Amino acid sequence: MSSTLTPQEIVESLDRYIVGQQDAKRAVAVAIRNRWRRQQLPEKLREEIGPKNIILIGPTGVGKTEIARRLAGLVNAPWVKVEATKYTEVGYHGRDVESMIRDLVENAIHMVQAEQTEVVRAEAERMTEEQLLDALMPGAGEILDDSGGPDDANDRRHRSREKLRAQLRDGKLDDRNVDLTVEQKMMPVGMMATMGGDQLESEMQGIMERIMPSKSTTRRLPVRDARTIVFEQQCEKLIDKDKLVELALRRTESNGIVFIDEIDKVGSAGYGPDVSRMGVQRDLLPIVEGCTISTRHGQVKTDHILFIAAGAFHMTSPNDLLPEMQGRFPIRVELMDLNRDDFVRILTEPESALVKQQVALMSTEGVTISFADDAITEMADIAIRMNTSGQNIGARRLHTVCERLMEELSFDAPKRSGESVDIDAKYVRERLEAIVRNAELGRFGFHSLKEGAE
Repeated sequence: MSSTLTPQEIVESLDRYIVGQQDAKRAVAVAIRNRWRRQQLPEKLREEIGPKNIILIGPTGVGKTEIARRLAGLVNAPWVKVEATKYTEVGYHGRDVESMIRDLVENAIHMVQAEQTEVVRAEAERMTEEQLLDALMPGAGEILDDSGGPDDANDRRHRSREKLRAQLRDGKLDDRNVDLTVEQKMMPVGMMATMGGDQLESEMQGIMERIMPSKSTTRRLPVRDARTIVFEQQCEKLIDKDKLVELALRRTESNGIVFIDEIDKVGSAGYGPDVSRMGVQRDLLPIVEGCTISTRHGQVKTDHILFIAAGAFHMTSPNDLLPEMQGRFPIRVELMDLNRDDFVRILTEPESALVKQQVALMSTEGVTISFADDAITEMADIAIRMNTSGQNIGARRLHTVCERLMEELSFDAPKRSGESVDIDAKYVRERLEAIVRNAELGRFGFHSLKEGAE
């Protein structure tokens, strides 16, 4: 399943969540559109066209990860974020690089399972209701006043069941206990501990799930808790597991996105453990070039998975990567540093902007807050000053600013229900002066406990 969104539509959608970085948005939009274009070609030619992988170059906190994450959600593609520094070549301590594909498959399984659950939801809910009614019927007489009458036993039972159904739907029976049978796989204690390596563990777990017997246990639970368990059991019966896995594997191969962060950390700069760095690249290379990976659900070809790598490249450049690796990432996009105007926009414009989040959170306590324009500007200025004085973490600094600004109000909110709070520049300065001073002292080697905790 490939997205039919045009590049313009993809960029416009990303603009709803991410400020600026138009070059990066355009690059990923074209990469996604090329997937759709490839699907329109004859099969023979289609197999020859691989994805144009991308390297996003820019400092931390400018939107590299967010672009990849939002992109995957936009086109309903399975995705996984990994850090290149977590992997080492065989023989060094670290994770097997192939585990990123296994993680991607697991994410695809969960995604397809959620979709299939929606397909069978109506029938699963009907079956759940019937099972709960079966469990509740022995106690029907205790909660129903059924005067009997000329109806025979079956009619009375039917009327009782329907009255009970109405109560169940209204939530009046949520606290009532029912006996529920739950099946669990009997995995021998210590078996998983004896397995070695990501691939062996993944394959063995799949085998064990198929061959190990199930153990039935009876639990007494309130209806509200039993309903969730029974619904999951009914969905499991209704969903074709083989079809689910097949769809997930197909979606992984054709639509999967792997985001490899800190790719610059495994580039050679003529210093440090270059052997380990080069080894990581060599292990990554076959996966990016296209190979077949064994997973607990089956074989996965990586030929058409889109890889997006990212790094700050402060001490290195993309040219320090292996030539073969460079060739597999033909698209390079540089993301720009964020300025004060960008911070103002980030605080206010996106659908999930931090200021909008704070307004919504306080509304749950009955507290109405409003941010003046000068308050937004002051917050942006403070974030810029803190990034300049200390470590530059880009837009992530705004999270610190918002949390510290709202700390006192958030703590007192339950007892301030019904109040309205206007936040202006003075309000911001009064509550953030301390952390700004601490950040500036940090330039000279002084750290307060508060700044250290940040």
